[in-house]
Amino acid sequence: MRRHRKVKIVATLGPASSDYATIRALHEAGADVFRLNMSHGTHDEIAARHRIIRQIEEELDSPIAILADLQGPKLRVGTFAGGEAELEEGATFRLDLDEREGDASRVCLPHPEIFQALEPGAALLVNDGKIRLRVTDCGADHATTEVMVGGTVSNRKGVNVPDVVLPVAALSDKDREDLEFACGLGVDWIALSFVQRAQDVTEARELVAGRAAVLSKIEKPAAVGSFDEILAASDGIMVARGDLGVELPVQNVPPIQKRLVRKCRSHAKPVIVATQMLESMIESPMPTRAEVSDVATAIYEGADAIMLSAESAAGDYPVEAVTTMDNVAQEVEDDPTYTDIIEASRRAERASVADAIVAAAREIAETTDIKAICCFTQSGTTALLIARERPRVPIIAMTNLVGAARRLALTWGVHCVMTGELERFKQAVLNAARAAREEGYADPLDQIVVTAGVPFNVPGTTNILRVAPCQESLIYSSEPG
Repeated sequence: MRRHRKVKIVATLGPASSDYATIRALHEAGADVFRLNMSHGTHDEIAARHRIIRQIEEELDSPIAILADLQGPKLRVGTFAGGEAELEEGATFRLDLDEREGDASRVCLPHPEIFQALEPGAALLVNDGKIRLRVTDCGADHATTEVMVGGTVSNRKGVNVPDVVLPVAALSDKDREDLEFACGLGVDWIALSFVQRAQDVTEARELVAGRAAVLSKIEKPAAVGSFDEILAASDGIMVARGDLGVELPVQNVPPIQKRLVRKCRSHAKPVIVATQMLESMIESPMPTRAEVSDVATAIYEGADAIMLSAESAAGDYPVEAVTTMDNVAQEVEDDPTYTDIIEASRRAERASVADAIVAAAREIAETTDIKAICCFTQSGTTALLIARERPRVPIIAMTNLVGAARRLALTWGVHCVMTGELERFKQAVLNAARAAREEGYADPLDQIVVTAGVPFNVPGTTNILRVAPCQESLIYSSEPG
């Protein structure tokens, strides 16, 4: 299924989008990747959604990526007598390990690891930052705080600790069970929550054991501070702006988003911009102008993908939300300013033969009448390198590995086509030309650029580039071998 845009769309599935008809409509409207949120739904419900996606993929002959998003450890306060309490600004409020019901003076915080890490002056945020506390005294089993921003706090509201790296594993026992379940289903990406350091990613990667690609969610200040190391350990990144906006001043989030997107691109790793992109479409068939501008900003920055959360999972207008994203993306990418911005932010990366090959492919495509860049890839690396160049022409990734094709569905500008194993370069050129014609990217008299690695079927050997005609008779007369 050919898209008329290069940024990809991730749609979260949930109660509003669990049946065959809705999931197919979401894909046809523009969803390239489906997110299965392991925080919601039973394993049976998630498995059913997975089966429907694979059925649609087979029917439409269109590789679809499935991303399983792990919940991560949840830090929550205990319960209150009467279900809630009112905290007054300037009051003293104690958090401790006492399991008795709380009141306006104290409550249980059943996480001794938090107390171990706290220091006087540290901030504690409760209920998505609506309640703000400052630690004045702390020990191994308690923290005394001053209420900086008061309000109503109720049972089991979440707690954020932005100022310290917590001695908490990114994978809870539930996450480990969910990870094994998701890998057993055959998902393509595992999204890791609560990442604070590169070690969190490494531990998850060991458990995944090559069965899926690992994507790190950047949602904590500690992750921003360790981003270079986390990026090196990850296959992809999600900029989870909602949680970042809780733990950091909201004005800090836009420049962080821009910086992280550029770093991901320079390392040829896909990056998703997520959270609250079309939030009003949970209840309205039309987005706000500010939301449309927000989506457009992520696209102008060069993000590989933009994501819908509750808009598609639980909203009243899931298909309309995807359609809106698709329309915004096409309009932005048709804007000459978009091309200017993308090309101005391109960095020269020439560390290997493959880097030089893909840079040459992009330059040739942009200085001659080339309709597409076709690359043959086993691991997906060549397609990622070409996508890093952000060429003006489409990228067709040819692979005989369905897992590689599915994972690349998350990557900017890449259209994946399945092909058989190849032994000769002429056969590769013929397959590329046929794919370009059949997928609607080129006519018989057009030309394409073909990149491949010889010997074939060996990952990491991209070493050849050819400008080729799309007409088979011309290929036979012009190609050696």
